[in-house]
Amino acid sequence: MRQAHRKTALVTGANSGLGKAVALALAAEGARVGMVARDRARGAAALAEIQTATGNVDLHLFVADLADQTSLRALAESVLARFDRLHLLVNNAGTAYPARRLSPDGLECALAVNHLAPFRLTQLLLDRLQSSAPARIVNVGTRIEAAMNVEDLNWERRPYRSMQGYAPSKLGNLHFTFELARRLRGSGVTVNAVFPGVFRSNLGGTDGAQGVFWKSVAALFGWAIPAPEQAARRVLYLANAPELEGVSGQYFGHRKTLRAPAQARDPETNRRLWQISERLTGVDVPSPRPPEDARCFAAPPV
Repeated sequence: MRQAHRKTALVTGANSGLGKAVALALAAEGARVGMVARDRARGAAALAEIQTATGNVDLHLFVADLADQTSLRALAESVLARFDRLHLLVNNAGTAYPARRLSPDGLECALAVNHLAPFRLTQLLLDRLQSSAPARIVNVGTRIEAAMNVEDLNWERRPYRSMQGYAPSKLGNLHFTFELARRLRGSGVTVNAVFPGVFRSNLGGTDGAQGVFWKSVAALFGWAIPAPEQAARRVLYLANAPELEGVSGQYFGHRKTLRAPAQARDPETNRRLWQISERLTGVDVPSPRPPEDARCFAAPPV
């Protein structure tokens, strides 16, 4: 396969779990794969493992803190410098927090990582995706009935609860998917969202939103919880299926579309959230920078 014709893919959160499983499968297909990780050592270990398993030496590690807008912009610059083409972007990285924390830009951390990071990274890479068309964007979402409070996205007026912060931030992926699909009509770039199903995950770390829950469940039913490799099949279907060529603005489960929560189906809310997200990811963020011990990843990486 000639280098110019090889698929080039970028996967966020690729050092473990679902992202690693997706990167492994793409590498096995012979794609050039960019793996985004927050921790260099863990990212390098995952890359080496995938390289050994697949024999694919065209793997590239990008290290970035997706909660930090400066790091996010540096990531995009590195990807653009390394990859002259980009055919697939998988916005997979996600996390949850037991308490409200602020990013270096003063943004609530779940919002920053789960919604604003894919929103901004996709925009920064969009020209390269369009010049590489046909290209696909896959946003990994969740299936929790929720609504975003667009008047208080940063949780400044309400008491913060972990899953109440996580669920709306992931709903942002659907708002973003539907509005971006509208804006990309006729461009040769499609964007769809996928619910990967329930699978073994380290979301939020040992003490995070799901950490304590999954530790208890795994002790009793660990054998019955699907591995990330099974969830990766749903992502790969959106990334590869020939029948999805030209299909955009859809929300998928297992090879079929799902009905999104009511708020995400409202075009006006999608447009409004887009405008707010543009402002929040701009150069001038009005919120003060939080102290080091209150930031998203002050704790050891998980």
